[in-house]
Amino acid sequence: MSRADKPVVVYGASGYTGRLICEYLREYNIAFVAAGRSAGKVKAAMETHVPGIETADYEIVEVAHDVEALTSLFAGASVVCNTVGPFATYGPEVVEACLAAGAHYIDTTGEQDWVITCDEKYGADFAAAGLLVAPGIAQMYTTGEIAAELCLEKPGLDTLDIAVFWGGSPTIASTLTILVNAALAGAYYLEQNRYLPWDPDAGLYQLAIPGQHELALALPWGGTSHPVWYRTDPRVANVKVLGGVFNKPLMMGVPQIVAAAVQATKDMPPDEQYAALTATAAQMMNQMPPRENPRLNKSLDSVHASGPLGRAHCVIYGNSNYKQTGLLQAYAAYSLLQRPPRRAGFASGCQAFGHRELLGVLSSFGLVREPVVTVEG
Repeated sequence: MSRADKPVVVYGASGYTGRLICEYLREYNIAFVAAGRSAGKVKAAMETHVPGIETADYEIVEVAHDVEALTSLFAGASVVCNTVGPFATYGPEVVEACLAAGAHYIDTTGEQDWVITCDEKYGADFAAAGLLVAPGIAQMYTTGEIAAELCLEKPGLDTLDIAVFWGGSPTIASTLTILVNAALAGAYYLEQNRYLPWDPDAGLYQLAIPGQHELALALPWGGTSHPVWYRTDPRVANVKVLGGVFNKPLMMGVPQIVAAAVQATKDMPPDEQYAALTATAAQMMNQMPPRENPRLNKSLDSVHASGPLGRAHCVIYGNSNYKQTGLLQAYAAYSLLQRPPRRAGFASGCQAFGHRELLGVLSSFGLVREPVVTVEG
């Protein structure tokens, strides 16, 4: 089976983020395959939740989640946008199928352990094949990376202090990812180019963030992608990232919910533990969030960069963080259909496509405003 006439596959197209990727692929006039484990769910999602889908060139495909079936699906495609998580659980089959089929791989993960796996296990093989493996192309990671790169345009800054905030609530899949990541993986920051663990018992951190007087509450949020992306960057030695939602009561409840879920499942066999965490996630979030409202679903990415003799600060105010993710995924596919990435193998969004290019895309669709950059020294 060849998909040469539809060069992009969105795997997990029925999910909240998958729908948005399809929406923006339509706006870029890219033919795509909307794939998932249930053709009925994908069809319902396309027809109900993707504006203008009747003008898109797309095909719905049901596929089993195994390397052989996925390789057959990806044959002839150029890019796979994967939204099926938790990625540490379901990602290996998709990455291996992409490599076998000769397709670029991008995803929306927020799981630091999966990003490390993509780097250390798959990066060299993808580089040898001239293909891109780019996990974590999403608002919570890429928009903050854009802000970091704007700061790093000033030479001599080697330390990144990153804060990422957004309005709204996690999706069903994101809620499960939070619990699975907390129970099965650690969270790391970067110090002198080495991964060091965050204290899992530290609880909430209070941050002074731009644009408000009240202190915000934040968590390491699994460590995020940034320490992995910058670990081998000669400009950067230290990276710490904290993030959260603007909703303070929601943030105050997260550590207790996560701690209780981890404690209740810690002695279970892996399969039972995953099932229990899935049930807990369903109790926390059992329906898709509504379509984003830019008046309510705001985003804030703030980066303080410092070095021995200099400082820079960048703030990017935006809206609709899931739309930002959908757009970033669609643009990455659009770019890869026209030219190779700036870096093959394991790479971040900015490393593969350029931070100013990605900023321009987000700005052109009205999802972020002009960054506020302050440079000292």
